[in-house]
Amino acid sequence: MVIGAAARVAIGGCRKLVSSHTSLLVSSQCRQMSMDAQSVSEKLRSSGLLRTQGLIGGKWIDSYDNKTIKVNNPATGEIIADVACMGTKETNDAIASSYEAFTSWSRLTAGERSKILRRWYDLLIAHKEELGQLITLEQGKPLKEAIGEVAYGASFIEYYAEEAKRVYGDIIPPNLSDRRLLVLKQPVGVVGAIAPWNFPLAMITRKVGPALASGCTVVVKPSELTPLTALAAAELALQAGVPPVALNVVMGNAPEIGDALLSSRQVRKITFTGSTAVGKKLMAAAAPTVKKVSLELGGNAPSIVFDDADLDVAVKGTLAAKFRNSGQTCVCANRVLVQDGIYDKFAEAFSEAVQKLEVGDGFKEGTTQGPLINDAAVQKVQTFQQDAVSKGAKIILGGKRHSLGSTFYEPTVIRDVSNDMLMSKEEIFGPVAPLIRFKTEEDAIRLANDTIAGLAAYIFTNSVQRSWRVFEALEYGLVGVNEGLISTEVAPFGGVKQSGLGREGSKYGMDEYLEIKYVCLGDMNRH
Repeated sequence: MVIGAAARVAIGGCRKLVSSHTSLLVSSQCRQMSMDAQSVSEKLRSSGLLRTQGLIGGKWIDSYDNKTIKVNNPATGEIIADVACMGTKETNDAIASSYEAFTSWSRLTAGERSKILRRWYDLLIAHKEELGQLITLEQGKPLKEAIGEVAYGASFIEYYAEEAKRVYGDIIPPNLSDRRLLVLKQPVGVVGAIAPWNFPLAMITRKVGPALASGCTVVVKPSELTPLTALAAAELALQAGVPPVALNVVMGNAPEIGDALLSSRQVRKITFTGSTAVGKKLMAAAAPTVKKVSLELGGNAPSIVFDDADLDVAVKGTLAAKFRNSGQTCVCANRVLVQDGIYDKFAEAFSEAVQKLEVGDGFKEGTTQGPLINDAAVQKVQTFQQDAVSKGAKIILGGKRHSLGSTFYEPTVIRDVSNDMLMSKEEIFGPVAPLIRFKTEEDAIRLANDTIAGLAAYIFTNSVQRSWRVFEALEYGLVGVNEGLISTEVAPFGGVKQSGLGREGSKYGMDEYLEIKYVCLGDMNRH
């Protein structure tokens, strides 16, 4: 098995609480959530954006055996939709469709591809409210944050619509007078794009945008937890003029889909965002056909707060880096390293800020923290927390399931965390901030780099000299200095060490979908 299907536990309704008054209140809140979600589902269905079939060969189709999988609302556990559960046969047909379309799509001029992508961007922005609602419905993040993801995801389509016209080759001075030496950049071919659940739109557009812009065709496999946003985006791509056979979407049986993409000689490139463990399996499985691979894998981001940091800036930046999407991002601050001289002040100020975060259904006004994706995610957070407490860490805020029930979890701050605890070694992927004390700059760098991961890191200091010393020494692909939100379409996104290979976004992200061809023209002096 190449890709293990993500664990999913449906939560049936709201949890019962001891207090009858509280039970009635929570029950009322849950009914309101259900009504809001149901209303949104009906509107999305009537708009044509709530798709439940896969897209293969230009047609919306059910799985060949009519099997389906249930997509749940993590805030309530209720079923949003039953979507087609596809596997090997459907994926092979999707690959064949993309392979057939490659020649015609790659031969379009860069300007023609650019115009189509620009129309797709315009449609994504025109439907940002509906797409945001769909993200909140199936992934759980607050609606404001979800709409922000739509803008962020669409920005990759806009950027690569422009970048399509800037794929330049080269002319090399020849070594002999009768020769001319040229370098061309050409699309790699059919791309298999495997996306995660935490950013159901942006992690797809960040891959599909440069792939289509460069002239590649694509088979997309969204997460089985959040396929609806990907299907809606595909519908808008078709409306924009992307040839139906150039973009295919299959979802369902993750191991079968993954195996089909990896074993096919027609698929020349795999791009994946997800866990390091799965990334390693993909990398090994791509070896027999020597595919081009780009991997954006797990992180263990340190947020380093030095004594000379502006306390307000450090609190605000770390809060943003840690609690975005309820801690469910690969660039979340997984460890908060705080220097001795500011440790207690920071712990107090940070805890006060965390306490103000509003937990609730993503459709509720004012919500800043939605649910975790499923019960397995909650159990992982609890396991890490129990391990830390058993080894001497102290919970100073939160530390348990939220009274709303389902998979809501209280934003949590834990102090006196050490490097031998699980939450220092592995991604928490939840709303828990561990505070780790350090003494010197050298200690901070050593602690920060003491991990197999190397995706993102954050530094808070008022010293320009220190910031340069530290970001040069950090073994990470992305570093934020006095800033907690650093991702943008114009900058390269990717990690070092076991956090992955290649880059997404920026002009560098385009190279991941291109091959370099050298051409030698001989006998050029003949008249």
